[in-house]
Amino acid sequence: MSTPRRAPSLLESFNYSLEGVIHVLRTQRNMRIHFLVAAVVLVVAFAAGVTNYELIALLLSIAFVLIAEMINTAIESAIDTATTSFDPHAKLAKDIAAGAVLIASVNAVAVGYIVFARRLSDPSSRLIDRVRNAPIDLTLIALVVTILIVIGTKAMTGRGTPLRGGLPSGHAALAFSGWMAATYVLGDTRHRFLVSTLTFIMALLVAQTRVESGVHSTLEVAYGGLIGAIVTLVLFQVFT
Repeated sequence: MSTPRRAPSLLESFNYSLEGVIHVLRTQRNMRIHFLVAAVVLVVAFAAGVTNYELIALLLSIAFVLIAEMINTAIESAIDTATTSFDPHAKLAKDIAAGAVLIASVNAVAVGYIVFARRLSDPSSRLIDRVRNAPIDLTLIALVVTILIVIGTKAMTGRGTPLRGGLPSGHAALAFSGWMAATYVLGDTRHRFLVSTLTFIMALLVAQTRVESGVHSTLEVAYGGLIGAIVTLVLFQVFT
């Protein structure tokens, strides 16, 4: 008598979902392009000082494109598994799925144009001044960009799983990104050195736990920490 399969835990389910995203990133060139464009759009949106409603429209458009691309890939994979010979209905299904990606992409371009056209053409918008006055928002952008780079790197290397193992360590990347952001957010205040030192020690402890638990090697942790610190450093250097 066979025993019923154990339902996956919440963490396992989340890990499977991320593995699906990474598989599409690893195998589909268009998905990699979409991810890169999404990261650029988020940075530009922050620099342009978009409103909350405009940011919601951009996020929905980005999600719409990514979801359509993943559904398109899933449909193509299912069809290729089901048939090995040419079938006009299979071709039609693939064409329709590809058309959905096209519509989502055109919609994203239209939303982006509506949001950015006036701001980027207005020399009096003083974008850099807006950024200098919003270090917390810049920290959030740095963390998002770091996460995108970590996921993209794991997709290219094909090592480990999204939440366990592989190059680079996402935990270390976020920890050192937070350390660099905390250092910049405090500016020249008298507590800057103390807080920076404490957050650096915390980042080191996060990295150490990943190595001691056997999840990551020292190289994977060091690479992750370097990514997080450099991405955040570059963004704060450019926009502050």
